[in-house]
Amino acid sequence: MDRDWEAFLAPYELAVAELKIKLRGLRKQYREQGEHVPIEFVTGRVKPVDSILNKAKLRGIPLTRLEEEMSDVAGMRIMCQFVEDIHQVVQIIRNRKDMNVVQERDYITNRKASGYRSYHLVVEYPVQMLDGEKVLLAEIQIRTLAMNFWATIEHSLNYKYQGQIPEAIGERLFRAAEAAYQLDEEMSSIRDEIQEAQHVFSYRKDQREEVNKRDPEDRNHPQ
Repeated sequence: MDRDWEAFLAPYELAVAELKIKLRGLRKQYREQGEHVPIEFVTGRVKPVDSILNKAKLRGIPLTRLEEEMSDVAGMRIMCQFVEDIHQVVQIIRNRKDMNVVQERDYITNRKASGYRSYHLVVEYPVQMLDGEKVLLAEIQIRTLAMNFWATIEHSLNYKYQGQIPEAIGERLFRAAEAAYQLDEEMSSIRDEIQEAQHVFSYRKDQREEVNKRDPEDRNHPQ
């Protein structure tokens, strides 16, 4: 099947661009309200054509059914500081009116055999094209920084070994996943202390920046 891949991927690129702006905008809103920001940072990408073809072959997905059966052509990743933040972000996305959650996979409560942990949402997201509205599937992965570090390493090893990671390395990778999760658990146990310290640091940083904006002669003027 001949396909115009540029035309096929165009709406997905638009979806990723819009979702980045919207999800990053949430961070700004929390900051402006002086609340804890559950989102550390957001990334997004459109799956490359060779990855689409490889996955379609592996999963037996006909190229004519990519839009319906491949949910991660548009992929977003949201990183959080704490496991509790993940559940908060999931609820935020569930409540949004500009996208519709059609599938949830909780790999935090039910980790994969490899040790992988993350929370996956598949959403229907509408984009406005010249020929009208197009509703696409997009995958949103939500995880802590520790989970993301582990998943990035696992992805690299899977690529190196073409999905057949040696057993000894797999066992060590699993132990590393459990250690990363223990780190998340420990951080959650002192979450209030960490957030208070971050709030104080942020407040003092804002004060310093405000002082630096003043006229040099005003900086030494007593308030």
